[in-house]
Order: sequence, then structure tokens, then C-alpha cells
Amino acid sequence: MVQYLRIGLMTDISPFSVANAKPLDSNKFLDPKLTANGEKRASVAMNGLDTLWINTGTLCNLACKNCYIESSPTNDALVYITRAEVEVFLDEIATKDLPTREIAFTGGEPFMNKDMMAILQLCLSRGFSVLVLTNAMRPMRRFESELLALDGRERITFRVSLDHFTQSTHEAERGPNSWEKAMDGIDWLSTNGFKIAVAGRHLSGEGEAQARKGYRALFAARGWAIAVDDPAQLMLFPEMDAQADIAEITDACWSILDVDPANIMCASSRMVVKRKGEAAPRVAACTLLPYDKAFDMGATLEEANRAVALNHPHCARFCVLGGASCSA
Repeated sequence: MVQYLRIGLMTDISPFSVANAKPLDSNKFLDPKLTANGEKRASVAMNGLDTLWINTGTLCNLACKNCYIESSPTNDALVYITRAEVEVFLDEIATKDLPTREIAFTGGEPFMNKDMMAILQLCLSRGFSVLVLTNAMRPMRRFESELLALDGRERITFRVSLDHFTQSTHEAERGPNSWEKAMDGIDWLSTNGFKIAVAGRHLSGEGEAQARKGYRALFAARGWAIAVDDPAQLMLFPEMDAQADIAEITDACWSILDVDPANIMCASSRMVVKRKGEAAPRVAACTLLPYDKAFDMGATLEEANRAVALNHPHCARFCVLGGASCSA
């Protein structure tokens, strides 16, 4: 279950619409070194691989309206990664003595991948903390006994995507009958003592404080031990529209915005993807750009240990100006 970005043009009636957005200037985000104004484009140096994301495949039990990676029951643009392929990267972490703390999984829905339980146990056996992005629905529930039997399961966090704290808005994104199934799945995780986090969003015209208040009431009503004010336990993502205009990020922006590039997601994480038709997995700069070959960093973590030019609207809107991150 990936985090969600606005990439499509929305109708005015959508609860997720971004109001009054100008279209993206076609002269922007073309040159990895220079902005449209000829200024030096900002880049982010790699400070050490803290989190390795692994995309388990784009197949999902849901077809959400605005999934940026277009996960669905039929989209296999990113194919299932295998346990053996994951092990290659874990071996590289060990051999290169990389400072990796966490292995994180996204999809699609990770539990659609038949190797998922073996992959989880492999990561736990190597001593990593594990983060799994899931919709907590039927694919996960098929593995209840195996999840309970995992050695080291106290080091797993399940981050469940709830698009809103209301059923109607959540189901406007994910489809009818998705709310109660998600509620039941989180109930099961909570009852069995798993660590739970939630990924949601606050809508246009809805402030973060208002959104957190709504989630607080929901969590209290369900009895879920999720700290609403902890951004690692309740992550609220900004609404996104890749077709809307946004400023490019220059070197000067770091000081103007008082943003430390070391806190940007690609300073400390990479994502492994297995694109359909490619012989082996590749390393992408981040979770948001799995298909863009300009953000393909190579076949190994060592090749991917280099700076990333912020040459995409998501870099500006989501990571720098939006201040969001997929990692805790």
C-alpha cells in the first residue's frame, strides 16, 4: 500500500480536489542541473542509507482513484520481488557495512506477494526494524497465523492507509465497503499487540489540527493505541497534483526556506523496484518515482550512493515545500 499523491486532473466535486491550481509550466523540471530560470538546481547528497524501501509489486486488491503508482488488481508494471532478490540487497548492506536501520515495504499491497512472509522473516532475522505499508484488508488477513508466529514481530510496524477519519471520504477514494474491512484489520492488529501507524491526509481547506482532531476521535472510539500528535504514528500527507504548477528548488532555497537537505527523504533512503521486463531489480531514488528512469540510481546500493537532483515536481511539492517524508 503506497502513500498517495495527486497525479490526475480532478473534477470539482472530488473531496480531494486541489482548488484553483495553475497548470505546470512546461519549461520547468527539464534540466537536472539548471532550473527554467537558469539557476543552479538543488540536489540532495546521500548521508547514509537509513531506510531501504522495497516495492513488493504494484498488484493490489484495490484500485484507488488517485494512487500515484496506479496500483490495481491488474497493474503489474512493477512485478513481485522474491525473497532471494531481497536477500541480495541485505547481503550488500552487511558486506558494505551500511548504516541501515530499517527495511520498509510498499506496493501495491505487499501481502499480495506470495513471498512476503518469507521476506519479513528474513529481514527480522537480520536484526532490522521493519515497516509495512498495507491496507490491512483480506490479503493481510490471510496470513494471521504466520504474522503471529514471526520471530521478532515486535520490531514490525504496520502503517495502514486511511484516507480520512470519515467513512464517506475514505470510500470516495478506495471504493465502497473498504472502510469496515480496514477497521476490522486494524482492530485485529491492535488486539494482537502489533505496532500500528496510520497514513492519512488533510484535505484542501482542512487544517492539520482539524485533521488530527478527527483522527483522535476515531482512534479513541476504536481503542487503538496510536499517538495522534506523533507524526511517525499518524502521518498526514499533503494533497498532490503533479499537473499543478510549483516552484523549482534552487541551491538558494535551502537557506530561504530554512530547510536542511539532510532531512529530505532521498538523503537517507532508496527504494528497490523490479520493473516488468527488466532482468533484475533496480534502485530508485525514492518511493515517489519508481518509473522515471531519470531517478534510476543503478543495480546496487553502492551505485545508488550519490546525490539526487531535485528535477521533478514531487521533489518540490512533496518533499521540500510540503515537508513530507515516507519514513519515520
